[in-house]
Amino acid sequence: MPDSRGGSHAGRTAPRTLAEALRARADDELAALLRARPDLLSPVPNDVTQLATRAGTRASVVRALERLDRFALQTAEALAVAADPASYEELLGLLTGDEPVPEVAAALPGALGELRRQALVWGEDDRLRLVRTARELLAPQPTRPSPTGLGPTVAEATAGMSPGRLQEIVAEAGLPATHDPVSAVAALTSLFTDRERMARLLDTAPSEALAVLDRLVWGPPYGEVTASPAPPVRWLRDRGLLLPASPRTVVLPREAALHLRAGRAHRTPEPVPPVVAVAAERRPQVVDSAAAGQAYTALSTVEDLLKDWHEGGPAVLRAGGLSVRDLKRTAAALDTTEQLAAFWLELAYAAGLLATDGEADERYAPTPAYDEWLELPAAERWAVLATAWLAATRTPGLVGGQDSKGRTLSALGPELDRSAAPEVRHRVLGLLGALPDGAAPDPRSLQDRLRWERPLRGDALGTGARDLRARLTEWTLAEAELLGITGRGALAAPARALIGDGGAAGATGAGDDARRAHAVALLAPLLPEPLDHVLLQADLTAVAPGPLERPLAEALSVLADVESKGGATVYRFTPGSVRRALDAGRSASDLHAFLAAHSRTPVPQPLSYLIDDVARRHGHLRVGAASAYVRCDDETVLGEILADRRSQGLGLRRLAPTVLAAQADPAALLEGLRSLGYAPAAESAEGDVLITRAHARRTPPRTAPVPVPDGPPLPDGTLLGAAVKAIRAGDLAATVERKPSGTQAATPPADGELPRTTAAETLATVQAAALTGSALWIGYVNADGAASQRVIAPVRVEGGFVTGYDHTADEVRTYPLHRITGVAELVED
Repeated sequence: MPDSRGGSHAGRTAPRTLAEALRARADDELAALLRARPDLLSPVPNDVTQLATRAGTRASVVRALERLDRFALQTAEALAVAADPASYEELLGLLTGDEPVPEVAAALPGALGELRRQALVWGEDDRLRLVRTARELLAPQPTRPSPTGLGPTVAEATAGMSPGRLQEIVAEAGLPATHDPVSAVAALTSLFTDRERMARLLDTAPSEALAVLDRLVWGPPYGEVTASPAPPVRWLRDRGLLLPASPRTVVLPREAALHLRAGRAHRTPEPVPPVVAVAAERRPQVVDSAAAGQAYTALSTVEDLLKDWHEGGPAVLRAGGLSVRDLKRTAAALDTTEQLAAFWLELAYAAGLLATDGEADERYAPTPAYDEWLELPAAERWAVLATAWLAATRTPGLVGGQDSKGRTLSALGPELDRSAAPEVRHRVLGLLGALPDGAAPDPRSLQDRLRWERPLRGDALGTGARDLRARLTEWTLAEAELLGITGRGALAAPARALIGDGGAAGATGAGDDARRAHAVALLAPLLPEPLDHVLLQADLTAVAPGPLERPLAEALSVLADVESKGGATVYRFTPGSVRRALDAGRSASDLHAFLAAHSRTPVPQPLSYLIDDVARRHGHLRVGAASAYVRCDDETVLGEILADRRSQGLGLRRLAPTVLAAQADPAALLEGLRSLGYAPAAESAEGDVLITRAHARRTPPRTAPVPVPDGPPLPDGTLLGAAVKAIRAGDLAATVERKPSGTQAATPPADGELPRTTAAETLATVQAAALTGSALWIGYVNADGAASQRVIAPVRVEGGFVTGYDHTADEVRTYPLHRITGVAELVED
């Protein structure tokens, strides 16, 4: 008989169990099962029977159901409410109803083939069976209605009902009396499944009774009743159209509901995935330019963030993560919102550019990898961030929310990993990549498509993940725009090259390196070239009309303060910023030469005066450690300081005409005098001026955080081939026919049970097999206590060991005799 996959099973014995169905599969079909359900490989099953048992466990079945698309899931749900077993025609009827639906008929073979491939359904087309665990999860339960909205069958709903009550219902339904409850239930079931007789019965129903059925027909099928129900409810209850589920609850039987639904298990079958609608179309050049601009902004933001933490960032909370106050400070420094600041922090952390220093007073700081990242070209730096974001399970959108215990989730905290995040990101970008170049998707249709592909029915399976996936989709679209993956909502060419076909970025290997190099090559021409000049203006500002070369930007950030950013960066020169450059060891002549070399406009006279004036006063006062002192050759300056009321907090007193002692430490004294308008310089114990430069604080070498996997890793072809070979070999040992001998003659071992013989019987049988060259079935327990069954052909027995050809491992092996639990000869075939 042809099956739904287009093959033929003529001459093949129908399987009686899932294990038999799996045993009949070809090697490539077993490999496809293990690839679709990698949890079955942990560890590799000993044989097909163990594989079938593991495939039927609740955890494995739940994981498999979560990865079905909506129509495959609807197919499984229809099988759960069908007879067990059901035919292909019955299944098709539950999905289409009385009227044929070409789309459903065309899609059903593929959906059923997917369920078979994942070992959720087995059997021929005339005897389809859903695995027991899946049926228990999807079938109606008294405490949990079926996803189809159907209730229990007549037989299930009348279990425990008195025979007298059953006969009353049979009589009211117009059926002849029966001799026992079983035949009464069969008569009612036959009535409810007979379209013509059921239609005649409903024609006699009051209109109010039909209205009650209309409210229950699509679920939930349960309704509450009083001790004295209304006449319409009483009419339905007397005829078995409503059956008691509890003293105050009635239920609509499944057979009656299917008649009212015209045979459909679902109100709206969805055999075809929703189309992702296009919200806007733009020229690809516009999209790429917008994305490149945002990519450059992302690089600048990450640099500014880590530059702000250059000398050491904020402290780590005791429970891990960043405090709310420090997050607000970071957001203010980046001139952005706290939510966006959390995104940039998590991005830098995922890329391995930021970590904790591991000290007793633990703080955040840039890693050595940050310095290496800074040396890369801009396009390659973007590729590092984009690749890290695609693979990261860290979810910054959760920051500020609460965990299951009501605790606030903090940025860089330990509770932000969500294993579904990479899958959602890759799938969203894959769907964007399937649209025409320059097309931005409609977010609602994108959500509908993702919900169809992964329904994740948290109500039935207890996952509660539906809302999370919807939020992950929203966050993915927003974060992709921030990072320059998309431009104006459409996927940009560099990102399209990075993700490759189907959004499969993040893997390692030559293919990933090639995609990354292609993305870098596409982005590099779109990014602005770094400039080696600024425009000095008379109002003590400098305008950088674009990104500056790194040495120039670093030197200018010491000499001036950033006043505003955007398409151009405005720097402002102040006495404090010039003093900062002088403290860093630059002289006034160095500053004049630097500005003249890097300005496209003449150096304004006010800026030259400012530099000379600050330099003239810089170092006039000297501060050292006594606890602290102030030294100046001009006695009148020291007198002015002592007379100034603002200096009282420093605890100054005159030790000599040119020396003041202070109770404050040197650093506080320096800041205090600078706040009074002076330009003191720190000096060493030898009297030399101390040059102060920013101290770069770095963590020890750190690796980027490892993403939390969403289940076992996908096996490669080599592992799949080895696993299938091992399962086949174990199955051979478990199912090979053998002769009972010794103690086994009375009690032969059951399937999967190790053979048991005495030590003397084992030794004698092995020695005899070595002489005759025959094969044996043995039970073996290795040094780790793992038991297995093997088929070996002994060739030598000596010193307590047997050496022979192991048919299950396909190689020559040596086994200690004391670890062999028993042996049996194989039947001659």
